[in-house]
Amino acid sequence: MIETQTTYEALVYEQDEAVAILTMNRPERRNALNRALENDLMAALDRARDDEAVRAVILTGAGRDFCSGADLASFGGPLTGKKAHRHILEVYGPIVERIVTMEKPIVGALNGTAAGAGCSLALACDLRVMADDASLMQAFSNIGLVPDAGSTWLLARHVGYSRAFEICALGERLPAARCLALGLTNRVAQAGLLMEEARAWAAHLAQRPTLALGLTKKALHLAQTATLADTIAYEATLQERCIESEDHREGVMAFLEKRDPVFEGK
Repeated sequence: MIETQTTYEALVYEQDEAVAILTMNRPERRNALNRALENDLMAALDRARDDEAVRAVILTGAGRDFCSGADLASFGGPLTGKKAHRHILEVYGPIVERIVTMEKPIVGALNGTAAGAGCSLALACDLRVMADDASLMQAFSNIGLVPDAGSTWLLARHVGYSRAFEICALGERLPAARCLALGLTNRVAQAGLLMEEARAWAAHLAQRPTLALGLTKKALHLAQTATLADTIAYEATLQERCIESEDHREGVMAFLEKRDPVFEGK
């Protein structure tokens, strides 16, 4: 049941109990990223991050596609190297970092195509469910460009260097079945059931211990670049915090009382 709905200029924000659903809403432009959508994404991600009632997030696109990448018309004239450099640092980077660092699980519900920077948005999500007719695409090399918006960082961590290079170098469309085989998506759903699957998954995650999931997310990201000793030390710090949490106490009591825990995300 939708409790609240806010329509931004280029994004719809819905809250269904503890799940926030962010729908990029430029279907006539295949949800290509322009200034309005970029600003709305930042605002919506910050809203979901800061709202204690939100314990899981879904990111999806209206219409046929998830996000087709940059809307070049939004740059106001020819795209120069300096314009691109500034935009990647000041706009794409912060959006992707918001998704990666938010201490709540984010499910990408991928419909149609996720290409270019749109592919980065998809890969930045913690979990992905793709419609069976959806695809990911890193088309940059097809026009002599380098993947951006964090794509190289994300791809290399998802599939390793060699496969990441192949995906970037060939610039081919990766259908959902191939993405599942490569580990680029967690699940594939029938196109008509995509949001039903995403909502059910996010609702389940929202009932899990949100604090612990958020800190697990941080630990896993650190572990990809840190030493074993540094990772263990970080885990110890996070575990100290979790042991003092209400959710930990509830989990222990539920175990002793042989019942399902009722976590509150604290």
